Amino acid sequence: MLRATRLLTYTSSKRGFATVVDASKGFKVSAVDNGQPTSSVTVLLKAGSRYESKPGVAHTLSNFAFKSTGTRSALGTVREAELYGGVLSSSLSREHLALTAEFLRGDEAYFVDVLASFIASPKFTRHELNEYVFPAVHSESSAAGQSAPTHALEVAHALAFRNGLGYSLYADTQATGNITAEDVRELHTRAVGNPSNVAILGTGISTESLAKLFEDAFSAHKTASASAVPATPAVPATTYHGGSARVAAAHGPQTIFVGFGSTASTSVHALHALAAHLNPAPALKWASSAAPLAPAIPAGVHARSVLLPYTDATLIGVVLEGNDAGALKEGAKAVVSAFKDAAAGKVGKEELARAVARAKFQLATSVEAREGYVGVFGPKVLKGEVATVQSALDGVQGVSGTALSQVAGDLIKSKPTFVAVGDLHVLPYADEIGLNA
Repeated sequence: MLRATRLLTYTSSKRGFATVVDASKGFKVSAVDNGQPTSSVTVLLKAGSRYESKPGVAHTLSNFAFKSTGTRSALGTVREAELYGGVLSSSLSREHLALTAEFLRGDEAYFVDVLASFIASPKFTRHELNEYVFPAVHSESSAAGQSAPTHALEVAHALAFRNGLGYSLYADTQATGNITAEDVRELHTRAVGNPSNVAILGTGISTESLAKLFEDAFSAHKTASASAVPATPAVPATTYHGGSARVAAAHGPQTIFVGFGSTASTSVHALHALAAHLNPAPALKWASSAAPLAPAIPAGVHARSVLLPYTDATLIGVVLEGNDAGALKEGAKAVVSAFKDAAAGKVGKEELARAVARAKFQLATSVEAREGYVGVFGPKVLKGEVATVQSALDGVQGVSGTALSQVAGDLIKSKPTFVAVGDLHVLPYADEIGLNA
C-alpha cells in the first residue's frame, strides 16, 4: 500500500506532457522535465513499415539514421557524439520510426542540431547505402530470423492484417536488391514533409525550450521546398483477417502464438487489463503465481502476454516457448480457455483487481524508460492530444468486469491468429488447442 501511494503521488505531481506546435515547421513538440541529470530527445516519424512503397524500405531508412547530411558527415557525427558522451539510436515499428539522442543535461543544442540535420538535409548516398546500411539491415534481419518468437510475431501480423500492418519490419536480401537510395529518400520526404507525420518528444527539458531549439536548428539547415514533397500514397484502412500457420524451424525453442485481433474502436484501458489478466508471469521469479493462467502453464514453458495497439487495429495474445511440444500444447489450451472464460464473464473480483493493479504497474514502469514513454505517448502527441501518466492510470483503474468481458467477447468473435514455429512433426494444429481456425 505504501508503494502504491508513493507511485500515485509521484505520477500525479511530476509526470505530465504539454503539447505545443513548433512555429517553424508545424511539428508537435512535447516534453517533461523531472530534474534528472540526463536528457533525451526523440523525433517520431510516421515512416513505419505500413507506409513503405517497397518491402524493406522502412527498415533501410531506419539504418540510414545519422549518416551524412548537408552539414556533417556520418563519421563526424559519431565522433562528436562520443566526445559529448551521448548515444544516438533509431528504432522501427510498423507505424513509426523513432530517432533518438540521449545525452547529459546541458548538451541539448548539439544533439537537437544532429536530429534536425537528419530531418532537414539527409544525403542518402549510394556508397553509404551499399557499404554501411545494407550490411546492418542484413545483420538485423538475420538475427530476427533466428529468433523464433520474433518470427512468430512477424507471421502473426502477416496473417492478421496481410497488407499495411502485415508488412514485415525486416528487409531480407531479396528485398534490399530492389531498394534504391531514392526509394529511401521518398519515404523520408513524405514523412517530414507533412507536419502531422512528425512529433518531437523530450525528457529532462521543457516543452518550450525544446520547441525553440528545433526552431533555431531548422532555420540553420537548408530544407526541401514544399513542391519537392512527393504525394503521400493512400493507406487503405486496416482489415483484420486472422488465420493459422505452421512454420518449420530447426533453431530456437518451439514457439506458439495464440491471439486475436480487431479493427473496432476498443477501449485500450480494458485491453491493458486483459493482457495483464492473461500474463502468467509470477510476481516472484522463484515462486508460483496466483494468476489464473499460472497453474495451467506446464513447467518448462515460458509464456508472456503481448498487447500491440495500433492506430486503427489491435493484436493481443500470448507467446509460449519451450522444448517440450506436448507441454506447449497444454499451455496453449490454457490460453484459449482463459480468453473464453474472460469473454464469459468468469473473471472474479479478486482476479480483476489483480489484473488492474498489474496493468497499472506495468504501464507506470514502462513509461519510466524512454522507449516506453515514446510508445505510449508518441501517438497521442502526433494527434495533438495532451497526455499524462495519471490519466492513463486512471483509465485502467476504471476498468470493470463488464468492460473486461466485453472486450474479450468482441475479440473471440473474430477469427483467431495462430502460429507455430519449430518442429512441425510435434507442434499442434489450431483446432487441437480449441481454436476454430
